[in-house]
Parts: sequence; C-alpha cells; structure tokens
Amino acid sequence: MYVSPFWAILAPVCGGALIAMLKESRLWERNALAILTSVVTFLLVAPALPFVLQGETLSWTAVRITGGLSIAFTVEPLGLLFAFLSSMLWVFAALYATGYMRNEHHQRRFFTFYILALSATMGVAFSGNLFTLYLFYEYLALITYPLVIHTQSAEAYAAGTKYIIYCFVSGALVFLSLFILGGTVECLAFTPAGVLGAALESHRLTLFIVFFTAVFGFGVKAAMMPLHSWLPAAMVAPTPVSALLHAVAIVKTGIFGILRVMFYLYGVDTLRELRVADILAVFAVFTIIVASVLAIKQTKLKSRLAYSTIGQLGYITLGAAMLSPYALTGGVAHLINHAVLKIVLFFCAGAIITQTGAKYLDQLNGISKRLPYTMFFFTLASSGLIGVLPLAGYISKLYLLGGSIEAGKPIFGFVLLVSAVLNSIYYLPIIIRAYFSEGPYEAPLGLESHPSIFFPTAVLTVICVVFGLFAQQTTLPLVTRIVSSIFQ
Repeated sequence: MYVSPFWAILAPVCGGALIAMLKESRLWERNALAILTSVVTFLLVAPALPFVLQGETLSWTAVRITGGLSIAFTVEPLGLLFAFLSSMLWVFAALYATGYMRNEHHQRRFFTFYILALSATMGVAFSGNLFTLYLFYEYLALITYPLVIHTQSAEAYAAGTKYIIYCFVSGALVFLSLFILGGTVECLAFTPAGVLGAALESHRLTLFIVFFTAVFGFGVKAAMMPLHSWLPAAMVAPTPVSALLHAVAIVKTGIFGILRVMFYLYGVDTLRELRVADILAVFAVFTIIVASVLAIKQTKLKSRLAYSTIGQLGYITLGAAMLSPYALTGGVAHLINHAVLKIVLFFCAGAIITQTGAKYLDQLNGISKRLPYTMFFFTLASSGLIGVLPLAGYISKLYLLGGSIEAGKPIFGFVLLVSAVLNSIYYLPIIIRAYFSEGPYEAPLGLESHPSIFFPTAVLTVICVVFGLFAQQTTLPLVTRIVSSIFQ
C-alpha cells in the first residue's frame, strides 16, 4: 500500500534545508540535491497511481484541533493527479534550472525556495479539507515570493510587492470562506458529492455569497480577470520560476482550489440549485477572450506567454462551470495538457534568452537558424495550445466543445472556437518570424543550448505528443475516474 502523503510533503522540506546549509560555492552538490529531491518526491507520489485507478483512497489526520477542524491529508484521484503532474514537471524544471541559473547570483537562496515550493504544492494537492488547503496555499505564497524578487532589481521588487499583496488578498478571501462555512457545517472535508448540500435549505444566501468569496479567492491565483495583473508583472522572475508559476505551482493551485470548492464542498446538485455556475462561466468567458486579445498586443515574448496562460486557465474554469461530465473531462484534461505544453514554451523562451538575449518579438526574426530544435519544440507546443490535431491540447478542447453541446450551451463552444482563432493570431506570428523572416542569426556550432536546458525541453515536447496521440492510455483514465466520482 502507498505510504502516507506526509512523506511527499516532507521530502522537499528536508531537501530545501540541506541546500540552505551548503556553501554558495558548492555548485555541483546543490544542483544534484535539487534534482535528487525532485526525483524522490515524484517517486513517493507515483506508486499511488495504480491504487487510485483501482478505486482506493488513503486518508491520514496529522493534527486534530477540534471535532470539525483538523490538518488532514488524503490521496484520491484529483489530488493525486495534481501531485503527480506537479512532481513530474518539477524534476524537469529542477534540471532545467541548474543550467539556466548556472551564471546567476544567489543560487543557494534560489534553489532553497525553489525546492521548498514543491513541498507546499504537495501539501495543497494532498489536503483533505479546506483548512489544510488554506494553510498550504498561504505557505506556497510566502515561499514563492523570494523567487519572484530574485534579481532584486527595482522592477522585481515592484512585481514582488504586487504579487504578495494579491496573494494576501487571495488568502484572506479563502480564510473568510473557511470561517463562515465553519460556522455553517460541522465538517469541511473534501468529498466528491460535496458536504454543503445539507445546509442549502437553511443557509441558501450564505452559501451563494460564500461560493463567490471562495472562488474569487482562489481565482486571484488562477489569474481570473480582472484579478490577473500580478501574473504578467511576475514575469520579471527567472524563467524557471515563470515556468512553474504558469505550469504548476501558483496558477494551478488556484484552479485546483476552485475545483475543490465547486465539486468537493458544494457538489454538482448544490451548484445547480444555487445557479452560481452560469455566473462563473461568464467570468471564464470574459477571461478567455480578453486575455487572448491582450496577448496579441504584447511585444515581449514572456508577456505574450503570460496572457496566453490567463486565457488558457479560463478553459479549465469554463469546463467546470458547464456542470457537464464531458466538459469537466475537458477541463481537467486541459489542466494536464496546458501544464506540459506551457512549460515547454517557457523552457524555449528561456533557451532563447540565455543563448541570444532576445526578449522581444522583433528580435526573433530568423532565430530558427540559430535555435532550430528549440523553435521546433516551440512550434509543436504552441500548436498544441491552439488545438492542432493530434497534440495534447486538441484532446481537451475536443471534450470542452462536446461538453458545451452536452450541457445545452453551444454558445460556449462558439467562444472556444473564437479563442482558438485568437490563439493562432498571437502564436503564429512568432513562428513565422522565426522561420520566414531574415535576421542576424547563423547556424549553431554543436548543441544549441546547455544540455540541462535542451534535454528537458526535448523530452517534455515528446510527452506533449504522446499525451495527444495516446490520451486514452495516459491522461484520460485518471481524468475519467475523477469525473465519474463527481457525477456519480
């Protein structure tokens, strides 16, 4: 049987502490320890997969404060998906960071917090109730702040100030929801059918208000518009941080929190009774369209990727808000597919920056001559986010479109198609510039970027293709188990 999830949370704490104890000059040992800690965490998470697919769960209460308040952990399908995805991508990100950061200052501090953030993410994934989730949600915000301000420039401090203010507002809204709900029901443990249905008749207005308090609390970190401005500002952080902010650590914890509130506290029946999902869907549509339009206007590569992330996260929220099994399948699948595709794009952006110094789109003319493989990886990943068959993003978007029909809301399908066109408008010019415009670049001599940058990007690009071609054998079994438990 799978060991307690506590060990997947504790391992990065130990790794981060050991890194902090090393001298700044111990480069090789620090890099090896960061990678090893990420691998060990993944190996602690991965064995749970076959058990969960067989329908088993594991729960463990660490501290019982009162009858209905405890620090508790559980291994169940949605949490395991998030933990498995995060820990897997952290292995690649840690390896990538060792190459990207090799000439940077304060590497010991960087890797200490980089690995501690993995602990916080595992805590979020395995949280068994809203109180535990809140604790690790706040822990993650504090741990990632030093990563955002790593360069210690005026721009970094300004971005860090905005980031931490937004995080505190986010946490305050979640805590307020926790406080109110704690006085409404005895237990806030996450259950697929929800736990708030019994309070619907006597506390209908309270549940209506608290739903949006909690969802917008988590929506801050999910960059739901108009609560999004911290995310583009945080692009001042080093690229390995940007990759995790967008693919795993912060924005996905926001989405994860929204899913927990919707389906594991409220439940599908309660959401339908309160009629809150349609209102949330409007915010999701607004986020998808406006973020896509703003992405087109960005002239800086990482900023364009940032606004793309905001729009793509709206797909997941919209899939949940349609309250359709098919749509939720698409939304949860997109949580996986977007993570893998977007981390590839940021890895490619980092390779471009480290090898050429190019940060703006008008500096990318002809860059495929200098970085042919990197631009090939970028082309595949961006095509996946557009929804090109048979890459990973196509699968989730197909389910989302089917879900709009199943839910009887074809207007959302139209929104998704419009969004795909907008995706093409902001990604294709980058590809066209790289391949069909003349620029100052020449063919590389040898490997086009540092091995620890190149190979993680290459392997993850292959995974993007595999997740598209073999979705039925890779991503969809766990996703369908999640959805079937929610709509049982």
